[in-house]
Amino acid sequence: KKKRAEMRKRRNRKKQPDPQEDHEHDHNHDDHDDAQQSPPPAPPTSTSGAKRKRDQKDKEEDASASQVATVQIPEGLGGKEARKFRKDARRKARAEGKDESSIRFVDANGKEIDANNKNATPKDQDDADSDNEGESSASQHPPQQKKKKKQKPKRSFPRINDMLKAHEEEQKRQKEIKSRPPVPEEEQQKYVALDCEMVGIGAGGKQSALARVSMTDWNHTVLLDTFVQVPDRVTDFRTHVSGVRAADIKAKNDAAMELHACRLKVGEMLRNRVLVGHALKNDLSALMLDHPKADIRDTARYRPFMRPSGRGGGKMRPRKLRDLVKQHLDLDIQVAGEAHCSIDDAQATMKLYQFAKDEWDKDLASKKKGGKIHRMK
Repeated sequence: KKKRAEMRKRRNRKKQPDPQEDHEHDHNHDDHDDAQQSPPPAPPTSTSGAKRKRDQKDKEEDASASQVATVQIPEGLGGKEARKFRKDARRKARAEGKDESSIRFVDANGKEIDANNKNATPKDQDDADSDNEGESSASQHPPQQKKKKKQKPKRSFPRINDMLKAHEEEQKRQKEIKSRPPVPEEEQQKYVALDCEMVGIGAGGKQSALARVSMTDWNHTVLLDTFVQVPDRVTDFRTHVSGVRAADIKAKNDAAMELHACRLKVGEMLRNRVLVGHALKNDLSALMLDHPKADIRDTARYRPFMRPSGRGGGKMRPRKLRDLVKQHLDLDIQVAGEAHCSIDDAQATMKLYQFAKDEWDKDLASKKKGGKIHRMK
């Protein structure tokens, strides 16, 4: 019996080396047969084994996420289109739970486009800056840029030489004006200056209607200054510019002329006269009057008083009356924050014409002869 038991013990050791089971075989042969027929008990699970599995799973996810995805940029895309393509690829990667920094962009030739490289072209660097803009949810934050110090604006002072030069030019101009031969009184009576103020009518007040008329003579004496009744409903008085108020143009106001009577009076005063003004097309349109082109002296259309639309030349554009008077006469009109005065504007246009009269008349004479236009220096 002892020999049989030892033989059985050896066989069991070879099949399954279990010390607990061998101990049972030594005491009971029948119990060993039952234990051999029944399945072995499952090993107990430990917390350390579950932790190992989780760590292994996390490593696999990190390895899959860290895999570099190569995306080819289609050929023929411009700068903006290529940037949009890269942005869309990064958004798609974020939506799929992937790391967008692992995307590798290549061109049609398979060459990698690394916009973050120092040797990258300025265009690529611009692309990188625009791609990273607004992507605060990315796992890697871009390095913070150094704050630039705000430079204080340099105070500009007039140079002494410039001031002296401007003073000399002003003295020359005054001498030239005084040295001009006086204009005969008969010729002076031919010139009148006109300026009108308008109010807005219609939807939004965009359509202009006559509200005030002022006329002066050669010596800047006021010939006419009156408000005009507006038959239509005024939607914008433009008081901050025109200085006209509702009470000035009411029908009950005896000082305001009726529109038809005002037109007749102005037309009578302009007969056989040379009309001086600034942007006279608007004034004559509001008065619904015409005047011979040869008898118009418009400071807005006089070429030496105009400026080109571009830096290198182009179509000539009219300048503001305020700027012309300040430049050539050193006078201040239409001050900011104050309403315009049609009398001041009419007198200023007459002074501006008197300043350029000699050269203006030469230009007109050369035009009649078909010669070149003489420009002011």
